[in-house]
Amino acid sequence: MTRSAPIRRKPPKAGAPRFSTLHLAPDSLGFALDCAALAVGAVRAGMALPAALATVQASVSADEAALARGAIQDIAYRTLRRLGTADWLVAQLVRKAPAAHVGDVLACALALLVDDAHTAAYSAFTVVDQAVTAIGARRECAFAKGLVNAVLRNFLREREAWLEKAQTDLVGTWNYPVWWIESVQRAWPNDWRRVLAAGNEQGPLTLRVNARRTNVSEYLRTLEAAGIAGTAVGPYAVRLAAPLPVDRIPGFAEGVVSVQDAGAQWAAERLEVRDGMRVLDACAAPGGKTGHLLELAALDLVALESDGTRAARIEENLTRLGLTAKVTVGDAGAPDAWYDGKPFDRILADVPCSASGIVRRHPDVRWLRRPSDIPALVAEQRRILDALWPLLAPSGELLYVTCSIFPEECEEQARWFERAHEDAVRLDAPGQLLPTGSGATAERSASLSTETQAARSERSGADLDHDGFFYARFQKR
Repeated sequence: MTRSAPIRRKPPKAGAPRFSTLHLAPDSLGFALDCAALAVGAVRAGMALPAALATVQASVSADEAALARGAIQDIAYRTLRRLGTADWLVAQLVRKAPAAHVGDVLACALALLVDDAHTAAYSAFTVVDQAVTAIGARRECAFAKGLVNAVLRNFLREREAWLEKAQTDLVGTWNYPVWWIESVQRAWPNDWRRVLAAGNEQGPLTLRVNARRTNVSEYLRTLEAAGIAGTAVGPYAVRLAAPLPVDRIPGFAEGVVSVQDAGAQWAAERLEVRDGMRVLDACAAPGGKTGHLLELAALDLVALESDGTRAARIEENLTRLGLTAKVTVGDAGAPDAWYDGKPFDRILADVPCSASGIVRRHPDVRWLRRPSDIPALVAEQRRILDALWPLLAPSGELLYVTCSIFPEECEEQARWFERAHEDAVRLDAPGQLLPTGSGATAERSASLSTETQAARSERSGADLDHDGFFYARFQKR
């Protein structure tokens, strides 16, 4: 199996126009393909996908953005989940590497065409026609109309053969960089295929029911009355059968429910908070876990976040829920600047990490990360843990959380912490939760710890589709 890699481009020169408006109908597939290709190109240049999409949408009128937003986002996300396959096909089907934007439109179109006819979002004819239209609408790319038409039709003539050939290439098969694939293979030799496959699926829309307002059974009845199908997947978790905009989710605006992955909901539950406790939620933005903690008990809670803009999102989420916390802007690894000297009964350390466990929701992460990021993140995690541990009261508990599947950020960090802090006693916790999905749910990981399996057995249906997380819990002697 060969080991190609997608092209990573340098950012454009300062002052160069990056995005421009096309004279295409904003509700057309051509418009969406062009805008999605601009976003994919920005990711290749190092921009996170949400920022890239926001920049693209800001370059068009409000009316155009409203009409095209959903399609642009869907195509961009699909493309980044299939970028390895798409780039491999472009490399095989085009004799000379095409201009950057032409290549990105081809990648977006091919990401749509690899679907079987019965699952495809658009007909093959429409994709080809609109990709050619999109290229023709840009004066600087119009010369490539014939090329785009020929490449896409060539692929469709021998679609099955081309897709089979793509399976001979590691990146073309799995749609991750080589280093990422090899890291997962080393970490999870029995499960790496399921882990990578789960990351290529679209994550479900899972809600967290506000325990102060209702419970899962009551909320399922609310959904049923609204004609919305849902399933209980945890003590506070409900998974919708199909995604919905939040403004169509019953009770969302009123704070009855929040959007939160089922695996992420384990954090607040595992801290076992009680009324009156003093709690620190370190690295708290956007505030999902903060809100969950406050839904479970009346707490003196400090929500700490280093980024002021992200800290504002915590306030917004708490306002919607009708809850309050002391939202503080500060570095979790430098408490002298914000700590008031009062020890905490519980600390949630949801530290910065590779986000390798949540790539199905953030497919750009796999293409933005580099192998050198992991040691740097490990050092940052240790800096934060060392700084937070002295703030914990005797007999208090700290929960270490990452949304990672790489052992360096997970179990290896937990073992390091035990060695580094003699007064830390490791308690039971879920440990490593590998991401699950429709294709990964049937077979569970045989390599998971007994502790993790036992924790799962206590929860009815709680591992029916969640992202990848790691949990380790420590008590101070």
